[in-house]
Amino acid sequence: MPSFFHKLAFILCLALFLQACSLFSNETKGDEYVGWTVEQFITASKEQLEAENYKKAIVLLEQLDSRYPFGTHSAQTQLDLTFAYYKNSDAEAALASAERFIKTHPRHPDVDYAYYLKALINFNRELGFIDRYIPSDATQRDVLFTQTSYLNFEELLRRFPDSKYVPDVKQRMIYLKNALARHELHVARFYMDRQAYVAAANRANYVIEHYEDTPAVPYALEIQIKAYKILGLQGLADGSTEIYDYNYPDGPPLPEADPSDVVVVPFIWKLFAFDR
Repeated sequence: MPSFFHKLAFILCLALFLQACSLFSNETKGDEYVGWTVEQFITASKEQLEAENYKKAIVLLEQLDSRYPFGTHSAQTQLDLTFAYYKNSDAEAALASAERFIKTHPRHPDVDYAYYLKALINFNRELGFIDRYIPSDATQRDVLFTQTSYLNFEELLRRFPDSKYVPDVKQRMIYLKNALARHELHVARFYMDRQAYVAAANRANYVIEHYEDTPAVPYALEIQIKAYKILGLQGLADGSTEIYDYNYPDGPPLPEADPSDVVVVPFIWKLFAFDR
């Protein structure tokens, strides 16, 4: 009987010993930056960012941020880390990092860059597998991130009207506004296809009122006129027709979208209801 307990004690001791060895090994392996100075981390992380090796840059910047959280380098480290997360397609981490910088350094000279990155992150979040490898119309899908990005850029313009990013922001906002207008057109056409003519007319009217300076307006008027006629609202149809003829006597002056931004094999796209 004593031999059994001896064996059991030996097994337990061996298990504890092996576990301790494993922990020691992991700590030794994971702490390859022990003894590194702030300057070493900054130099190495810059090299990785310039080489576009964002995963390695993130490791170095996270180590720098956790080991040396205070100092003149702190703000730039957080900005670089936000950028590295963004370029590494880690949207959630990038947004959290941008928000952290904004809350921690609200009066920093480069805080406008944090706002700009936050907007860019949402601007690119819609870009998934379909958009990367197959030409498609993103406005046929949910536009939550498009709306969020537009609001982000709008906030940047409001807070920093003299920011160096303003020219780029304005161009991106034009693109986003056109995309949002096109999305509303898709919804209006969806209602027309389902014979929900009141909803279609209202949606078209929403485009006319809220996106008046986009290429979508004449197309919205066309939907509205058609819906009113079907509903027997000839007076409203005549009013919309008068507006259309006055402003667009030769038809829509611009295509609804860039001709290169089309859906591949429209029949298959509609068959599988990718625009629903």
